[in-house]
Order: sequence, then structure tokens, then C-alpha cells
Amino acid sequence: MNWDDIRVFLAVARAESLTGAGKTLRLDAATIGRRIARLEARLGAELFVKSPQGYVLSSVGEELLPAAEAAEAALSVPLAGGQGQAGLSGTVRIGAPDGCANYLLPQVCAAIRADNPDLDIQILALPRVVNLSKREADLAITVSPPDAGRLLVQKITDYHLHLAMRADLTPPDDLAKARDHAVVGYIPDMIFDKELDYLGLLGRGRVQMASNSVAVQLQMLRQGGIGFVHDFALPFAPELRIVLKDDISLKRAFYLVRHEQDRRSDRLGRLVEALSAGLRAEVARLEAEAAARCF
Repeated sequence: MNWDDIRVFLAVARAESLTGAGKTLRLDAATIGRRIARLEARLGAELFVKSPQGYVLSSVGEELLPAAEAAEAALSVPLAGGQGQAGLSGTVRIGAPDGCANYLLPQVCAAIRADNPDLDIQILALPRVVNLSKREADLAITVSPPDAGRLLVQKITDYHLHLAMRADLTPPDDLAKARDHAVVGYIPDMIFDKELDYLGLLGRGRVQMASNSVAVQLQMLRQGGIGFVHDFALPFAPELRIVLKDDISLKRAFYLVRHEQDRRSDRLGRLVEALSAGLRAEVARLEAEAAARCF
């Protein structure tokens, strides 16, 4: 199989449709279909099971996928550069939950780029888990380590959350009184990770103001109410203060996830080290600033 065959096969496998693959490759669906048909004819086997719902890998396609991904990794240079410790270049896409993407990654990535001006960084902020198997991103930051797939996972750092509300409002004396305030939080049926399910600790099933976005929740709290906030986000909302810090505190963690086949990439490994160190430092800096703002 040549490189053109590999990229067409991978595009269809990841998009599970000719139309989706066509958008990735900038080709029309009919052309993609003909290319897949010719590839299957040359291999003498069907690579996909076709149905009205899309294209799903056949058993032969499943066997071919790891080799195709390995070839992709060998033929692509996502972080080009010279030998040794030359600066990083090319494009890298980092997927992250929107709290991390909004309040941590911009500063961390700016610092990395200052040392590597030829590097282009894309931040994919999603209120769901980033799908690395479909190459939505080169790296992903998650709040739970994945338990499936050919992935490398490493813990980056712990972070903390506390209840917060506007500084001009009277803070509750205890958790029982906190329940008298309107609650701000996630839309219950859109919580995509169990680590984001905080409000059970308040003994409240009702969320009066809800969003699937951490950034929107922060803006809601600026209008009133009470809710859990990442300590590292509080410096971006000077109207808010931590309340009941001694009564309730949450600790979660960020994990960095990448493709297993990237293990031997020295350049990507250097980026992972810089990204992890930067995130640890930025969480520590912002949490220290937030600690001074408690009722």
C-alpha cells in the first residue's frame, strides 16, 4: 500500500463515512469511494462493512489499522526539527476539557512557543473526551485516565475545586445553608466524566443554572448563586470568593494522553515534558493566588 492508500483508508476508518473522509482529505465522497473500492480489489478483501449508517471496519480492516497508523507515524513529521535539541516546529493539536483549555493552556502554550517560534499550537476545547483514535488531536488532556486503546497515559498534576460565590453576597455559615442558594453546575445528563459530577456532595439534585462549559458556569456565578469552581480559574473572576473552604474541598487530576505509537518520537516527547511542566507550574501559581481570596 502506498501513502495515498494509507491516508484514504485511515480517513474513512476515522470518519466512518465517505463524506467525513472527503472533508478531511478535501476530496468528494465519490472519489473516496472509488479509491477504497480499488484498494479492496488490489488486496482481495473488503476493508469496510457498508451500511446506511456508515462505514465500519471489517475484520481485515481491523487487522490493517495498526500497520496503517504505524506507517502514518513514520511518514509524518508533526514536530519537525533538526538533530539533538533543535527547536520544535510544525503543528501540534492539543485536545482538552474547556476549563483547562480556557484558563491554563493559553499561558502554557505561549511560553512553549516563545522558546519554539516555528511551532504552531492548536487548542481543541471540547466538553467531552477527545477522540485520539480518530486523530482529533495529537495529544489530549483528560480528568480520568482512559482504560482502553493503544495509548500512553501519564499523570500531570492534581488540581483543586471549592465552592465559590460573589464577594458582595453574604456567604453561608455551613453546607446546610449553602443549599439555600441557587446552584450553578453542569447539565446533569451531559456530564461526560464521573470526575465532573460534583453536586452530589451538596445533597442537591436540582441545578438552577447549568451549562456544559466551565467558562459559562463561571460567568453564571458572576451573576449570583453558588457552585464549584476550579481554584485555577478564580483569578480570572475577581468578583468571586471561595466559601466554606474548611468544610468542603475537591481534588482532581489532569492526565496527558497520546498515541502509543508516538512513544519513540523524541520531538513529541520533548513537547510533552514542556507541556506537563508548564501545566504543573501554572496550576500551582493560580491556586496560590486563589487561596488568598476566601471568605
